[in-house]
Amino acid sequence: MTNPKESPVMDIEAYLKHQHETGLLRFITCGSVDDGKSTLIGRLLWDSKLIYEDQLAALAADSKRVGTQHGEIDYALLLDGLEAEREQGITIDVAYRFFSTDKRKFIVADTPGHEQYTRNMVTGASSAQAAVILVDAHAVSRAGGLLTQTKRHSYLVSLVGIRHVVVAVNKMDLVGFDEALFRSITEAYREFSTPLGFSDVTTIPVSALRGDNVMERSASTAWYSGPTLLDYLETVDVEDERTSLPFRFPVQIVLRPDHTFRGFAGTVASGAVRPGDEVVVAASGTRATIRRMVTMGGDMDVAVAGDATVLTLDREIDVSRGDVLVAPGARPSVADQFRAHLVWMHAEPLLPARMYVLKSGTDTAPAQITDLRAKVNVNTIGEEPAKTLEMNEVGIVNIALGKEIAFDAFAENPAIGNFILIDRETNATVAAGMITHALRRATNIHWQAVTVNRAARAENMAQRPRCVWFTGLSGSGKSTIADIVERKLHALGRKTYLLDGDNVRHGLCRDLGFTDADRVENIRRIGEAARLMVDAGLIVLCSFISPFRAERHMARRLLEEGEFLEIFVDTPLSVCEARDPKGLYARARAGELPNFTGIDSPYEPPDAPELRIDGAAATPEEAAERVLELILRGTGPA
Repeated sequence: MTNPKESPVMDIEAYLKHQHETGLLRFITCGSVDDGKSTLIGRLLWDSKLIYEDQLAALAADSKRVGTQHGEIDYALLLDGLEAEREQGITIDVAYRFFSTDKRKFIVADTPGHEQYTRNMVTGASSAQAAVILVDAHAVSRAGGLLTQTKRHSYLVSLVGIRHVVVAVNKMDLVGFDEALFRSITEAYREFSTPLGFSDVTTIPVSALRGDNVMERSASTAWYSGPTLLDYLETVDVEDERTSLPFRFPVQIVLRPDHTFRGFAGTVASGAVRPGDEVVVAASGTRATIRRMVTMGGDMDVAVAGDATVLTLDREIDVSRGDVLVAPGARPSVADQFRAHLVWMHAEPLLPARMYVLKSGTDTAPAQITDLRAKVNVNTIGEEPAKTLEMNEVGIVNIALGKEIAFDAFAENPAIGNFILIDRETNATVAAGMITHALRRATNIHWQAVTVNRAARAENMAQRPRCVWFTGLSGSGKSTIADIVERKLHALGRKTYLLDGDNVRHGLCRDLGFTDADRVENIRRIGEAARLMVDAGLIVLCSFISPFRAERHMARRLLEEGEFLEIFVDTPLSVCEARDPKGLYARARAGELPNFTGIDSPYEPPDAPELRIDGAAATPEEAAERVLELILRGTGPA
């Protein structure tokens, strides 16, 4: 093949443009390390004659360089484009390839097999309609059963909503094309996968390296009467079900190029819509009728799932980015709490009480895992108790948001039933989730209006309420300074309360230990208690190690601008250890106190505290005077 313009391998935009004309199948390949995923896709491209002449020459040279036997082609090199992949012998990212036959066009995602890259597999599966799960027949025969990664990937494939699965039992040539082994693998997989809810499971005996039952039927498997892998991919019925689902249109942006035009741009997530159809803003219930559907190429008569367009309405209504326009007769849930399956994708473990950002469609909201109900054992699909999730683990969680969002249960409509979690400090995507259902408590609990509010209480106390948050290592002097500050404020007639780290663990937080997860929950509770005290009009002094910036930022965000004053008592670790007023450092160094901040648990200093105190140079009295001066600048009569 010499002319790239004549290549049947098309770019993604061309595929999507012609999707409705010839049909498009998005599928994923996954399995354990060295199951042969890249080799299988390379064989598909090779046998389909979808390789350019320059690629052929490079492939032959690379195959020779890596030392294949008898001058054979190493088909995996077609997929492993990164030098690190070749050096390690594994695929470390999702590699997408586009190819076509006379019957269908394909987008295939070759996903990593190693356990530490399960998150990449979830990414590749999120847009796939079918899955090719490779099983190494030779490895199964040695292990005496399906491998853990096969079960893990099958469960994740089910979790993201893929319902069509083909099990490619690979390396059959290494087991002499043993029919009995193939049948036993088929039965074992069917038994394992029955609870996963797949619509169909097809098992095919293949040798990706030799090409058996990949494109052409193999003479070595006369006992097999099913389809080849390509036959299956060309004929599997994966009609896009999104169009038959209720109409959902997440608004991406509001367009107002001039005073005469106001439109709502986005992509139809599910269903179909036409001019003249009535729509509802999911959150508010406000109704309007679609007047036009505008695109660069002109107005549309109908828009279906996957179509990008700009909707104009027959009247002015309150709609902004993140709102979802929906069909009036089939409205989604609108709530600020729900249950979900969560796939943890970050190297740092899940800390249930930490605040994250949830992104669903075009909407975002502050989010918190309020309950990690269970961790899923992917080997048994059973549930196990857990306090956290490590990377690649799956959990069942309750999530509370800072506002209500519109969503469907993922099983009913994946289009707006999924989400990602983002770390507020690093902006890293840490998890992907699938919503199970809204929590009833979300619809049963409402804010009760009260007559006496924060301003009235502050006026009655003749002071502006504040939260003064002292942070620093154990032994830094923060509790001593906080106590002196409260004594001075009390002498001035200010209404105060001191929350101290040790004291609250005798009551409010007596059930918590000192793991990272427990520390996060400890500060969450203190932050909420401090918010209530500020609401009551008090000046509340909080003295806590509070080692993580994220939780101190969370406490700050609970209050209004200017109400949170962070005091960093910056005392070197060596000084704190020398003081060691409670003997804790000595015990930590002896290994008697695990997870001790500064020794085997980190402390993250504040980025920009309102006041930094040198705890080694200043006396407690001097430090207290500086804090008092800061507080009194803004705590006079309201």
